[in-house]
Amino acid sequence: MKITGYVVAVVVAALAAGFIYLQYAFPNVDAAPVISIEKTPALVERGEYLANHVAVCIDCHSTRDFSRFSGPLQPGTEGKGGDKFDHALGFPGTFYAKNITSDKETGIGTWTDGEIYRAMTKGVSKDGTPLFPVMPYKAFNQMRTEDAYAIIAYIRTLAPIRNEVPESDPDFPMNLILRTMPSDEAPALEKTALDGTVAKGKYLLTIASCGDCHTPRDKNTPIEGMHLAGGAEFPTPDGGILRAANITPDKETGIGTWTEEAFVQRFKMQQHPAAVAPGGPNTIMPWSMYAGMEEEDLRAIYRYLMSVEPINNKMERFTPPVKS
Repeated sequence: MKITGYVVAVVVAALAAGFIYLQYAFPNVDAAPVISIEKTPALVERGEYLANHVAVCIDCHSTRDFSRFSGPLQPGTEGKGGDKFDHALGFPGTFYAKNITSDKETGIGTWTDGEIYRAMTKGVSKDGTPLFPVMPYKAFNQMRTEDAYAIIAYIRTLAPIRNEVPESDPDFPMNLILRTMPSDEAPALEKTALDGTVAKGKYLLTIASCGDCHTPRDKNTPIEGMHLAGGAEFPTPDGGILRAANITPDKETGIGTWTEEAFVQRFKMQQHPAAVAPGGPNTIMPWSMYAGMEEEDLRAIYRYLMSVEPINNKMERFTPPVKS
């Protein structure tokens, strides 16, 4: 019995030590850089474009109207936060998009430019709290420094909105695993991001985080060999299931038969999304925001997609809710 007691004590001590180590040694990232971004009109304009039509930061950090196709933003809510990602959507806990307006009590009005930059690209909040990667900091870490600065410059212009957003609440053991996710990994695309049309398309697709939704996952981990092959499931509020499309150039199940013009128009046609019938198919993809992307950028993304490996992945795109 004494031996058993010793073993239990050792195990408990090891678990406690591991918990303390994860709690206080992570996130293991550098302090926020000391930067002051000159908010020139040109930089703010570039940031507005990226934040609303490419990286679509404003998507999650605003209120969306899902009575219309693709849930366009409700005017006047830009940056107020509150979008919830919870168990109903397959997340290991409950996570909220923060208020990123300049309100000093509920937003980021007291944050420095460096603290915003670190949150965007490293996944660590002002107070050192790790951010769940539904905030795509792994993708934003690939963003050119100038573009990241542009987004910060634009965010600084958002009107302050008083909106207290609840704290995120990750499940165990995700609350510990989460602390190990942020890193000081250096950007991989910085120098070659815009070298040629295909490279530019890859850069834009990366910072738009397309792979996050269009790559199927197993236990929140992308399935190897299925990059951009679609099939990731997204439960709808009424009990249906929406699956992301295969956007590889597979001719049977992907977009291999699409022309460049058809690809561009597929986005442009959603600039003014129509109302949807209750219970009808909808999508979380912010088509109306991507519709504002410049045609040159959409064409670059298309050409990059045509260069990736085609993957055959047939699926049912939408499963309607079961009627009682």
